[in-house]
Amino acid sequence: MRVIAKSTLVKFWEGNAAYSDAIRPLTEWYNMMLKAKWSNPQELKADIRTASIIKGGRAVFNIAGNKYRIIVSIDYNLQIAWVKFVGTHSQYDKIDAETV
Repeated sequence: MRVIAKSTLVKFWEGNAAYSDAIRPLTEWYNMMLKAKWSNPQELKADIRTASIIKGGRAVFNIAGNKYRIIVSIDYNLQIAWVKFVGTHSQYDKIDAETV
């Protein structure tokens, strides 16, 4: 799967020293996504049980023991995941995951 864009992840951990602990788990998530080949949301959920499937072709991933969250919009036919949000759990709670 192609991930657009890694720069969003890098900006997150470089933008605040408090998030420097996110470098490793976000990089691991990114590398896992590059290897992923899901043809539908059910396959994603079967592979990663902690992921949440939401409306609009989106999925939410828990990172670093749910300290951080990533929202992606996935086109399963094109095998592309667009990063729509990366943030802390508390930042996630303040947004609408279906529209961000």
